[in-house]
Amino acid sequence: MQKSRSNNSSTNKKSKERNYQKGQQNPKDTTTAQAGKSSFNWYPGHMTKAKRMMEENIRLIDLVIEIVDARVPMSSRNPDIDKLASNKARIILLNKADLADDYITNKWIAYFNSKNIYCLKLNSRDNSGVKQVNNLIQTACADKIERDKSRGIMNRTIKAMVVGIPNVGKSTFINSFAGKASAKTGNKPGVTKGKQWIKLGKNVEMLDTPGILWPRFENQDVGMRLAMIGSINDNILNIEELAIDTINYVYNNYPDNIVERYELDKEAVKASYDESTINPDNSIALYIMEQAALKRGCIKKGNAIDYEKTANIILDDFRSGRLGRITLERSEDNANS
Repeated sequence: MQKSRSNNSSTNKKSKERNYQKGQQNPKDTTTAQAGKSSFNWYPGHMTKAKRMMEENIRLIDLVIEIVDARVPMSSRNPDIDKLASNKARIILLNKADLADDYITNKWIAYFNSKNIYCLKLNSRDNSGVKQVNNLIQTACADKIERDKSRGIMNRTIKAMVVGIPNVGKSTFINSFAGKASAKTGNKPGVTKGKQWIKLGKNVEMLDTPGILWPRFENQDVGMRLAMIGSINDNILNIEELAIDTINYVYNNYPDNIVERYELDKEAVKASYDESTINPDNSIALYIMEQAALKRGCIKKGNAIDYEKTANIILDDFRSGRLGRITLERSEDNANS
């Protein structure tokens, strides 16, 4: 089988300083964020506008509900939200928990609870957990409710802002939580014209917000994880490079998942480790990628492997859960944060 890349390929020589950037976008439309020596041009102007909208409306809010991806509970938290909602009641919802390692997810819940943050895991594929969310909203806003009662105010509407980075399932959560009975309540006094609130039941209204990232990643691993789960547009990424890193992580942490998915021979995979290459750590990942290409028929003219097509298949398998329930970071790594 002919390979479509030489021994000088970027994948075979991949350094630990990852560079997923595919190409430059219009500098007027994006902000460049550095992650180590890697750069991502992914912060379009609409995210700046969305952040401004959130800042303008936060004074009306009783509660901030932050949706994060259960596979990357810390990396998918926008640090700007902490600054924005520092004096508001908070709930963190670990969405897509059905795609994450449940044992690790439960440890994350304990971690957030230890920080006095209400936390709950949600299944991204059904409405399970909706009733628990409603109960958690009442618990998180208990102090506000009691203050209202002491002033003779009963059943005043709780206003919640739903926030989250792109592709964590925020819109799906809104739709699942609201159900068929949801209704847009229209403009509210003091709210920027055109903002829509979604009424949930008798005493909860949610303000949905666009998914936004932040202009600068604190380290390159955060960028890698967000790229892996699809929160950064694939069109500006080096997909083959990203797939190699995904394979490396899954094989090192959940080896049976990837071996079974692509019907690989365990011993052959182990034997593919090659110390003679510039980056031997990638030799197994490249072997797995090539075997997956053969299994999935990703062959171009001239009998060469189509690495780009294979990379997209592998990333889709990971993101959809076909590679099994996988979590990319552990709460123990944040024990002191």
